[in-house]
Amino acid sequence: MILIGIGANLPSDKFGSAIETCAHAVNLLDAHPNISVLDTSRWFESAPVPVSDQPWFINGVVSIKTSLSAAGLLDFLHEIETECGRVRNDGSPEKNAPRVLDLDLLDFDGNLTTNGQKSPILPHPRMDERAFVLLPMADIAPDWRHPRTEKTLDELIKSLNPDQVARAVEDA
Repeated sequence: MILIGIGANLPSDKFGSAIETCAHAVNLLDAHPNISVLDTSRWFESAPVPVSDQPWFINGVVSIKTSLSAAGLLDFLHEIETECGRVRNDGSPEKNAPRVLDLDLLDFDGNLTTNGQKSPILPHPRMDERAFVLLPMADIAPDWRHPRTEKTLDELIKSLNPDQVARAVEDA
């Protein structure tokens, strides 16, 4: 199973609100000749982690099928981010900053990698600690197990820090 996390908390000049930009990113994924979107979670809104005064995020997860390698897929995810208006400033402290779009390769068929130089780190670091990842995943991959720890999605959700706030957009 290949899972991609999608998030945004700033509007895009090209595509509108955070939720419209996230939906556009799903369409761009599905339009790629070597990618098929299999399923899309509901959209969730979540408080920034760590807590800050920046706008809340819109988050979701998609499952896909692709003939691309993990590295090739990650390169394409970065292309989509750029097309939607995200500017990466190499060397600057971008971690946890507000953003127009963030696409994360969460899991690539259970592959385990750690170096992150020629291939992405898999599964995505800290994904198992984030409500904004695990709750959308439960919509589309309820039987998923963490490839490294073998913990079930239910176990991971139950162990989340209760301070994290993420709720389905229709529940907001």
